Amino acid sequence: MIKSKLTTKAQTTIPQPVRAALRLKEGDELAYEIEADRVILTKATTGLADDPFATFGEWESEADRKAYANL
Repeated sequence: MIKSKLTTKAQTTIPQPVRAALRLKEGDELAYEIEADRVILTKATTGLADDPFATFGEWESEADRKAYANL
């Protein structure tokens, strides 16, 4: 079982194995689904209408994000 602590400001760090499993990167959004006494954490999906360039994976490297961050 993977655990993390809640801070006094109700914040937590998502453990690295969880980030890896969900392929999370900076700026990603999370979705929470509550089922009885459990919470399911998933990477939130954005519709194509939200991001018209979501289908273009060619420019998803860290170097690209830095190069085009201020456009």
